[in-house]
Amino acid sequence: MPTEHMAAFAAPTAQRTPKEGSAFADYWALTKPDVNLLILITTAAGFCLALPAHLVGFPILLLVHTLAGTSLVATGTATLNQYVERQFDAQMRRTKRRPLAAGRIEPSRALWFGILLSVSGAVYVAAVVNLLASLLAVLTLLSYLLIYTPLKRKTPLCTLVGAFPGAVPPLIGWAAASGTLGREAWVLYGLVFLWQFPHFMAIAWMYREDYMRAGYLVLPHGERRNSLMGLQAVLPSFGLVALSFAPMLLGKAGLFYTTGALFFSICFLYYGLQLALHRTNVAARRLLLASIVYLPVVFVLLVLDRM
Repeated sequence: MPTEHMAAFAAPTAQRTPKEGSAFADYWALTKPDVNLLILITTAAGFCLALPAHLVGFPILLLVHTLAGTSLVATGTATLNQYVERQFDAQMRRTKRRPLAAGRIEPSRALWFGILLSVSGAVYVAAVVNLLASLLAVLTLLSYLLIYTPLKRKTPLCTLVGAFPGAVPPLIGWAAASGTLGREAWVLYGLVFLWQFPHFMAIAWMYREDYMRAGYLVLPHGERRNSLMGLQAVLPSFGLVALSFAPMLLGKAGLFYTTGALFFSICFLYYGLQLALHRTNVAARRLLLASIVYLPVVFVLLVLDRM
C-alpha cells in the first residue's frame, strides 16, 4: 500500500511545535493522503480495465465500495508505518515534523488508529466487494510492514522488495471488478512495479543524507551508491518503454494508448538518464515530478482507449 515507492512530492513546510495544529489535521497527516491519491487512481484504473468492453451499465457503487475499502487499508498501513518508524522519522529533516515523530500524537493512539483503519478496511472489502480483493489488500499491508519496512535499515535490496507490495493496487481494482486476475492485470502490475524504481531513486537521492542520518540503507555507501542509483533509475525505465506495447499486443489497447504511453515512457526514461548522468538534486526533483505525472497519465490513456 502506501510506501516511499508511491510517495508524491510535497514541499517542506515550517516546523510546528507539538501544540500547534489541530488533532484532525495530525491524524489526517498520519494517513499520507498524497500517497493514497495515487493508490486510488491505480486501483480505479485496474477496476475499469477489468470490466467488459461493451458493458451495459457501469457498476459505480461497486467501484465506490472498492475505493473506500482500499483507502481504509492504505491509510491504516501508512499510520502503522509511521508508528513503527517514529523514532527514525524524528532523526530526518524530511519527516521530523510528522505527528508521531514530533510528539503531537501518543504512539498508542496512533497504533490503535492504524489497526482500526486496516481491519475495518479489510473486512469492508471482503464483505461488500469480494474475498480476493480483500486478501490482496491484507497481503500488501503485511508484506510492507513486516518485510519491507525492517529491510530498509538492513539492505539496499529493500527497494526491490518494497516494489512487490507497492504494485498491488491495480490488482485489487481488477480483482474487485472481475473476481479473478487475468494476464492484463499483471501488465498493470508490471507497469507500477517498474515505475517505482526511478520514482523512489529520485526521492532517495534528494534525501540521501537524511536517510543516512537515520540509518536507512536505501542506497549503499561509497561509489556503489552512484552506480546502484543510476541502474535503478534507468533500467526499469527502459522496461517501461518495452512494456508500453504489451496492452496492444494482448489486443486490449489501440494506437491511441500505445502512441501516448510510448511518448511518456521515453520522456520518463530521459529524466532517469539525466539523474544517472548528473546525480544532482535538480535532476532528482525533475525525475520525481515526471514520475508523478507519468503513472496517472498512462493509466488514464489505457482507460480512455477502452471507452
